[in-house]
Amino acid sequence: MGIVARGTKNRAVDWQVEPSGGEKGMRRDIGRVGLLFAGVGSIIGSGWLFGALTASTIAGPAAILSWIIGGGLILLIGLVYAELGAMFPVSGGVVRYPQYAFGSFASYTTGWITWLAAVTTTPIEVLATLQYATNYVPWLTEVKDGVPVLEPGGYAAAVVLMAVFSLINVLGVRAFARFNTALVWWKLLIIVVVIVAFIVTAFAPDNFSATAGFAPYGADSIFSAIATAGIVFSYLGFRQGVELAGESSNPKRNVPFAVIGSVLLTMIIYTALQVAFIGAVPDKGIAGGWEGLSFDNDFGPLAGLASILGVTWLAIALYADAIISPADTGLIYSATTSRLAYAMGRNGNAPERLTKLNKRGVPWVAVLVTFVVGLFVFLPFPAWQKLVGFITSATVLSFSSGPLVLAALRRQLPEQERPFRLPAGDLIPFLAFYASNLIVYWAGWETNFKLFIAVAIGYVLLVVFQLTGSARKPALEWAAGSWVVPWLVGLAVISFLGGFGKGQDVISFGLSWVVVLLFSAAIFAMAVRTRLVPLEVAKNVERTPTADPEEEA
Repeated sequence: MGIVARGTKNRAVDWQVEPSGGEKGMRRDIGRVGLLFAGVGSIIGSGWLFGALTASTIAGPAAILSWIIGGGLILLIGLVYAELGAMFPVSGGVVRYPQYAFGSFASYTTGWITWLAAVTTTPIEVLATLQYATNYVPWLTEVKDGVPVLEPGGYAAAVVLMAVFSLINVLGVRAFARFNTALVWWKLLIIVVVIVAFIVTAFAPDNFSATAGFAPYGADSIFSAIATAGIVFSYLGFRQGVELAGESSNPKRNVPFAVIGSVLLTMIIYTALQVAFIGAVPDKGIAGGWEGLSFDNDFGPLAGLASILGVTWLAIALYADAIISPADTGLIYSATTSRLAYAMGRNGNAPERLTKLNKRGVPWVAVLVTFVVGLFVFLPFPAWQKLVGFITSATVLSFSSGPLVLAALRRQLPEQERPFRLPAGDLIPFLAFYASNLIVYWAGWETNFKLFIAVAIGYVLLVVFQLTGSARKPALEWAAGSWVVPWLVGLAVISFLGGFGKGQDVISFGLSWVVVLLFSAAIFAMAVRTRLVPLEVAKNVERTPTADPEEEA
């Protein structure tokens, strides 16, 4: 890779980075389908097993719109990363792209938030797997104060599962891709079978207008369900196409295909599942309104509905899938989290040992750290649903930097080759940034308060890294990242004053659209204005992907 200076009519010099085509030391063994299935497999985890019921209790039949709108918002964000991922196919791209455009402080902030969300996802999926497995092995979990927690035997099983995921990842990305592809085929098959079985067995069109109509709880419930019913959480796996881009055989072609394809495919599946679920609910289940819908075993609502309908074989298959689906997603996030830690080490604002690769090109130290930190999440802290809200808000918050990076890079490296380029200038990046801020706002103050506390803890760790010399201590480039703090503080204030999740309800539902829009526009303009100069961007891009970590250590 090298930096090339080029003259243009409009400016004395334009900078372009000529990519080398791959990240040194890492194996490029993931093909087109493998990368797509990494995204699809990550998207179809534990969320779909709960989402149809939870969304129905919040929005009624209008939950169908929640899945469509939520998928559309995530697709906007995904389109941004499709262009970035094809342009710079590096592992841990969500963390490294802000480094290119805005420097170390911005990249550390988004990197910490991203890693925090990812490192808690694998153990949560493992926890979901063990909770469902309790149907067959009762000594895995027990219910305390209404919250399923692990028994000693369950904790031991959780450690073993985490260790297995780590081992598969350490063996190399080819083994990971093959194992994951087989599991994804199973997950796609079982969802299609569920949809067909519900429609064929019991489908009542009257359910879509019964009990106060299609949208019994108003428009705000449709958007609240997007953030709190696990809908956005269910789509967030599209990121795998970006995070594993550095290990793809043809990233310029494969990354856009995987990112866009995974969102579109799962949006169709999820919407169809929600339609089938609403149509299959018995009349007596919604006699008191959709908010009171429940089954004898909400632990597995789809299996519970199948049992009520008399489709016993489907209930058995769903209980099996309730173990397989979360386990596969846990495996994928085990790979993703280690790549994020690796990327932060390469950026220089986290310990450099995280960049150590084994002979198979896997960041084994980062995998080990992911395993150890993940074990603490199994302690009986919040319920699964509470952590899902936290992960959703944190992940979307970390994605918010992508649209700003894309807008900045188009000005910083206008001559850079873009195998996939979005039309309409800044329109799609701005809409993606606006969508990200809306989703975080809809998550509510109760969730976001914890998130912003976690961000503050990350800044404490940054100070520790700087003082102890455990990281390379690159220049933090405060000026280029000066938009970060106003953005986070502004979101916190709007969330606190809003009407979602125990906010103060000072900002009404209708007014919130305008407030978040104006706030997003101000931060977008500030970020574009404070971006790094083109030469610094070119140096950042050249420096971070190509240096051999083993030589730097």
